[in-house]
Amino acid sequence: MREITLYINKKKVTVPEGTTIMEAAAQADIEIPALCWLKDINEDGACLICQVEAIGKKDLIISCKTKVEEGMEVTTNSPRVIAARKNTLRLLLSGHEKKCLSCVRSGGCELQKLCEKYGIEDDTYYEEGKRQKYELDISAPHMVRDNNKCILCRRCVAVCKDVQGIGVIGTNSRGYDSYIGSAFDLGLGQTSCVSCGQCIAACPTGALYEKDATEAVFRALADPTKVVIAQTAPAVRAALGECFGLPAGTDTEDKMVAALRELGFDKVFDTDLGADLTIMEEANEFLERMKSGKNLPLITSCSPGWVTFCEYYFPEMLDNLSTCKSPHEMLGAMIKTYYGQKNNISPEDIVVVSIMPCTAKKVEIGREGMDASGVQDVDYVLTTRELSRMIKKRDINFLRLENAEFDDPLGISTGAGVIFGASGGVMEAALRTAVESLQGEELSAVEFHQVRGMEGIKEAEFDVSGQKIRVAAVSGLANARKILEAVADGSAAYHFIEIMGCPGGCINGGGQPQVPAAVRNFTDYRKLRAQVLYQLDEDRSLRKSHDNPMIQKLYQDFIGEPGGPTAHKLLHTKYRKRELY
Repeated sequence: MREITLYINKKKVTVPEGTTIMEAAAQADIEIPALCWLKDINEDGACLICQVEAIGKKDLIISCKTKVEEGMEVTTNSPRVIAARKNTLRLLLSGHEKKCLSCVRSGGCELQKLCEKYGIEDDTYYEEGKRQKYELDISAPHMVRDNNKCILCRRCVAVCKDVQGIGVIGTNSRGYDSYIGSAFDLGLGQTSCVSCGQCIAACPTGALYEKDATEAVFRALADPTKVVIAQTAPAVRAALGECFGLPAGTDTEDKMVAALRELGFDKVFDTDLGADLTIMEEANEFLERMKSGKNLPLITSCSPGWVTFCEYYFPEMLDNLSTCKSPHEMLGAMIKTYYGQKNNISPEDIVVVSIMPCTAKKVEIGREGMDASGVQDVDYVLTTRELSRMIKKRDINFLRLENAEFDDPLGISTGAGVIFGASGGVMEAALRTAVESLQGEELSAVEFHQVRGMEGIKEAEFDVSGQKIRVAAVSGLANARKILEAVADGSAAYHFIEIMGCPGGCINGGGQPQVPAAVRNFTDYRKLRAQVLYQLDEDRSLRKSHDNPMIQKLYQDFIGEPGGPTAHKLLHTKYRKRELY
C-alpha cells in the first residue's frame, strides 16, 4: 500500500494511504478530541469537535472522516480551531442538563473533560424555557436512560445496531426536537433490548447508566440478622483497578478481596468456582450430546445477554443452548444450599451479592428457575463500576489495601475458571475437561490457543482420539447472528459454540469501567484485560476444572454425578421464546 507523508502541527508523519487525519495524528502521539467518533463503530463526524485546519482548505475539516493527502499541512490547535471547538461545546451545553455534581459520570464524563480543557463554563446559547425536558426512562430492569444529558452523539445507536445487531434505539423526530429513543416512543423495557449494556459503555456522558443497587447492599451489610456474601466474576479483577487510576491490564484480585472485606461482607467467595462447576456440567452435557448426536451444536449459556438474544431472535435454537445456569447463579445456589446447610444458616438469612462486569446479570437474577433453595439464588448484582463507587463512598484507600485471599470453602478455583472472562475462555475451559475425558489420559498441554483472541469469530477443529470436533468462539451479538444464520442454512457446521454477548467477552462487559474514546479508539484495552486472566491461569497450580478439590468434594458429598437429578435441580435452568417488539 502506498505511503502518504503529511505534516501535523509541523511534525512529519508517514501513514498508509486511506488513513484518516485523526488516525495519523494518533500515530504521531497528537491527540485530536472527539465526542461522537468510535473507531469502526460510529464514524459520521456529527459532533464537529474533531475539526482541524489544513493549508489550502477554506473550511475546517472533520479529521475523523477526512483521508490524508500527500503533502497536507494540518494544524490541530490553531486559534480558529480552538474557537470552533469552544463554540461547539457551548452549543452542546445549551441542550444539556448540567447536574454534574450528582451525575454518575462526573469526573469521567467526556463532555465535562472537554469543557474543563477549553474553559467552557457558560451556556451562551441557552434560552430559559427552550431546553427540551425528558422524563427518565426507567422501564428496563438494568439501566436508566436520561435524555436530558444526551448530546446526540449516536454512539449508543451505532453500538446497538451495528455491533450487537439489535437496533432497538435510534434518532426520533428532526432538528432541534431530535432525541434518542425507541420506536413508537416505547420504554426500553418494552422493546427486545437484551440488557447487554454496550450502549452504556459507549456513552460519553451520564445519559445512560446502570440501575444502582449499592444502597440496597449497604442496607443488607448493616442488617445484623443477615449473612452477606460477595462473589466476584473473573473479569472484575482485570478491570477494577482502572476506577482507581491504575492502567488497563492491572491484576487487582487481592486488593479487590480486601476491599470487599473492608466493606463488611461476611464472606468473599470466587465466581471462578462457579465457572468450574459450569464446566463440569457443560462438559458432561457436551459429551452426552456427542454420543447421542442430538441437539448439536451445543451452545454455551453463561452470557445472559446472549441467552435473551436467543430467546428473542433465534427461538428455534433454544434446544441447542446448554441448560447450565451461569457461573454466578450456580455459586449462588450452592451458597444458599450447601454452604447454608453446613453452617446452619437458613437461605432466607443469606444475602448473595454478585460483583459482575455485566448489566444483563441484573436481569438474570430475576429469571424463572433461579431459586434452587426456594428463594432467589442471587439477591443483588453490582457492576464493577458500582463496586468502585461503594469503595469510594466508604473512604477505603484501595491502592494501599493489604492483599487478601478468597474465603474457604467456596473460594478455591482453577485457571480454567478464571479465563471464563475472556472470549474463548469458556470454550477452552470446557475443552480441557471434555478432551481429557474423551482421550482417557491427561493432557500434555492445557492451552487451546486457537480459540483465544479478540476476533469476533474464531473457528477451530481438533482431532480427539480420531474424532473431529469443530468449534467456534463468538463475541458480540451481530457476530452471533452471523454464526447462527450460517448454522441454520447449512453453510457452517459445529459441535460446540461459545457465544458471549459483549465484544471480546466479559472483560468488555457493559458494567466494566468506561473507557474514553481517546483511549478505546487506539488501544486494545480488551486485550490488556484478557492478559490478566491468562496470566492468572498460567500461575495457577490447578488449571482444569475437574482437578479442583472443592469441586470433587461438592460432587462427592452433595451434588452426586454431573448431570444427575440434584445437579439438574440446583445447577440447570430452562428457556422460553420471547415475543419481539
